[in-house]
Amino acid sequence: MKIAIALLACLGLVAAASFHQTHEVKIADKEFLEKQKFLFEIVYRVEDPLMFEEYIKKGQKFYFEQSYYTKYDKYMMKFYEGYKAHSLLPKGEFFGELVKAHAMQARGLFNFFYYAKDFETFMHNVCWARMHVNEGMFVYALTLAVIHRPDFHGLILPSIYEIFPQYFFNSKFVYEAEKFDYEMWTKMNMYEKEYMDVYYKDYKNTNMYQNSDYMYMKDWKMWQWWKLMGLGERFYSENKFILRENIYEFNQDTKWQQMMKDLKVWYMPVDYSRDLNMYNEESKLSYFTEDLGLNAYWYYLNLDYSFFLDGNTFGLKNDRRGELWLYTVHQLLSRYYMERLSHGYGEIPEFSWYNQIEMGYDPQLIYYNGIGYSYRKNYYELETYGNFKMLDKITGFMTRVQNIIDMGYYKTADGHMIDLRKPESVEYIGNMMQGNIDSMDKMFYQFWYMFAHMYFADADYYQMEVYPNVMLNFETMMRDPMYYMFYKSIAQIYFKFMHYLPKYTKEQLMMPGVTLKNVEVSELVTYFDLVDFDVTNLMNDKMVFHDGKFVWDKSLYARQMRLNHKPFTYTYTIESDKPEKVVLRAFIGPKFDEFGRMISLTENRMNFMEIDEFYYELKAGTNMITRKSNDFYWTVKDRTTYSELYYYVMMAFDGKYDFPLDISEAHCGFPDRLILPMGWKKGMPMQMFFMVMPYSAPAKHEQFSTFDYTYSCGIGSGARFIDDMPFGYPFDREIDEYEFYVPNMYFKDVPIYHVDTMEPYYKYKGYTNYGQFDYTFFRDYYTKYFKL
Repeated sequence: MKIAIALLACLGLVAAASFHQTHEVKIADKEFLEKQKFLFEIVYRVEDPLMFEEYIKKGQKFYFEQSYYTKYDKYMMKFYEGYKAHSLLPKGEFFGELVKAHAMQARGLFNFFYYAKDFETFMHNVCWARMHVNEGMFVYALTLAVIHRPDFHGLILPSIYEIFPQYFFNSKFVYEAEKFDYEMWTKMNMYEKEYMDVYYKDYKNTNMYQNSDYMYMKDWKMWQWWKLMGLGERFYSENKFILRENIYEFNQDTKWQQMMKDLKVWYMPVDYSRDLNMYNEESKLSYFTEDLGLNAYWYYLNLDYSFFLDGNTFGLKNDRRGELWLYTVHQLLSRYYMERLSHGYGEIPEFSWYNQIEMGYDPQLIYYNGIGYSYRKNYYELETYGNFKMLDKITGFMTRVQNIIDMGYYKTADGHMIDLRKPESVEYIGNMMQGNIDSMDKMFYQFWYMFAHMYFADADYYQMEVYPNVMLNFETMMRDPMYYMFYKSIAQIYFKFMHYLPKYTKEQLMMPGVTLKNVEVSELVTYFDLVDFDVTNLMNDKMVFHDGKFVWDKSLYARQMRLNHKPFTYTYTIESDKPEKVVLRAFIGPKFDEFGRMISLTENRMNFMEIDEFYYELKAGTNMITRKSNDFYWTVKDRTTYSELYYYVMMAFDGKYDFPLDISEAHCGFPDRLILPMGWKKGMPMQMFFMVMPYSAPAKHEQFSTFDYTYSCGIGSGARFIDDMPFGYPFDREIDEYEFYVPNMYFKDVPIYHVDTMEPYYKYKGYTNYGQFDYTFFRDYYTKYFKL
């Protein structure tokens, strides 16, 4: 079976894997499989009581004694004191990663997991926490520990949207999934089949059907595919295959077929949030802002570089954490802006604490305790909360940061002087804007970020019980249009810092003896496809055990339409006077604004998104280099589902399968399918920028071998990046267009086309099996148009 290689780097950045050959795939041993099995089972239906007897026994004791840990700090002591005083966040309550009281307790629990001397201690603590600690806090701390413990390389948890589907799917779907009952479904399906067979048979013989040329659907959205196939928003049996873009890598394998044959699978069509009672144009972008892969990417980035993990202990300073976080914010905003342009929308609106937020938002989410998420009406005024003390702290921080950037230096509380006119000082700015523990003068700069999100949710400083709000969790905040407005104000601090750095000169940008003569780009095409997301954790069905062994016999999936693109290539033609070690970078950006006016490069540099970066050794003469979009090392395909992973582990546990450590995509990758913004039928005009530059070895070059990139993201290794150039180079600084254009650069105008995959279904007669899912959509259409 072809196993996709785990990909590593963050947005616009490439991992060390691009510099080296792929390592030999490692196979898990028995000890590893036991640990992996435990991690998969401990988060199964995490909001329900723990049902595994062996884990219940282990969970009777939590090791609070200091001798069981490599380090015992004040956060662990405070957690223990909170437990004794019965003041921990209760089970069933909303947990917010950016609620101060919640974050303090989560940090203590994480430390108990992270500093445990051995796996046995870790296992006891996890089982106890699964039974006694708030569910959201438990998953957050456990995920952090699995990511950062050095002895856990290769171990994985299910994706966050599989552990907590409630964070990603609307309440209508969640209700349907939670009340799913197999026996009731069987009876209803039998009765409905008899009724529907008669209904469609009689309907197709009527003149109304014979003479109809089109169908009308109220409030039609392009991603509501099930309406065109005659399906409803309910569960259907799936007995063919799971839908995802890389399923062909698995379903041709006999072991995959063998292990899935006894699994009963159901799917339900699921919608994105709708403008049901708050009408604004932003709802047209919900397919993008609510994309599971995009939201999970932001979630894992903020766990990889969590604001309360210090850079020295966890090695995060090696990865330039502040600059990386700030640059990723910039790149996400660039990507969002391009998606806005595809719909004719303009700049991301400016954010102000004292002006109305024009676009309201109702997430239509429900927390697992049954409480719905709060919503914001159109033209909302933030300052009307009345918590002026918190608002003054937040706005005071922004003023203070802008002032020190203008001054060009900062004097810390201990008298240390920091020069803010050096390019590397962007690290200080990034740490402050993230509000992480590495911020200088923590009293002034660390908590502003958390307070800002708490203010959005109307949460007070020491409030424990908080109403669910999307802005309090990383995995939900990108759904809200206000997220992009607020983070645009963060990116503007980044641009303000860069404003004071000298512009690159022609001598700095030029690479003597190297000319980028041409770049040929294949056709760029976007489309909507279908995917199944594993939501089995929503099931309330009785768990089955046979001889004390858990039997995973049923799975639920959410079938959703999402944006994707056809694989594309581009070919460089480079002439070099001599052999050279180089790095090639590629960016994509807009050509025109929403009014069709060309955007000057001076302004447009902030809108380019880096899509590729790789190392290459040029030979003397002409070099033809072809690069495929599948080669981008910062992107990932669809992840292997929770159900499949568990079956693979159990087969390997029984000696029937060799479990490779790279069986699923890396958690830190950006979704490959979202590289391109949605195109137009006639072609959306965009441009690509390419540059060849000398290879500059990173300071941590010798550490390339410290992690295996086939199954690890290398967080804190210092070896994630291919060179030591600033992130986003050469668009990181302001541009002097008289100096900028050099022979080793190349701009290319490219149109992005969009193909409507639902076009064959727009007429009743176009689909003869109306009322049934069309499996040829996933098979024949892709084969015909995209040659997959």
